[in-house]
Amino acid sequence: MKLEKIQQELSVCKINDISVVNWEDTFCFVGKTDEELSLVCSTKYVPAETVEREDGWKAFRIQGVLDFSLVGILSKITTILAEHEIGIFAVSTYNTDYILTKSDQYARALEVLAEAGYVIV
Repeated sequence: MKLEKIQQELSVCKINDISVVNWEDTFCFVGKTDEELSLVCSTKYVPAETVEREDGWKAFRIQGVLDFSLVGILSKITTILAEHEIGIFAVSTYNTDYILTKSDQYARALEVLAEAGYVIV
């Protein structure tokens, strides 16, 4: 399986108002529940009006479109990373999954996944 590196520095934020999101950003994930409104975006596009913010994230995605019938893909990756004490933040789209790690753990995360047989592109 191929994992594709994402070049942008990312931030994870909590916001109060969705209108502050820059929808021109290449990577922009919004999650809304009854308890919060979360945003993952390029660090350079973080809105000034965040409630909370954590910078210093890097990401990779599972390359290709994943069929909904596939089971355990994200679980296998996160298990490998957990065994090496690498924390993650995962985001999914209709097509695939994105795994974020803190920037200081990113190279190590890719290294252990490559050792486990994943191809890093």
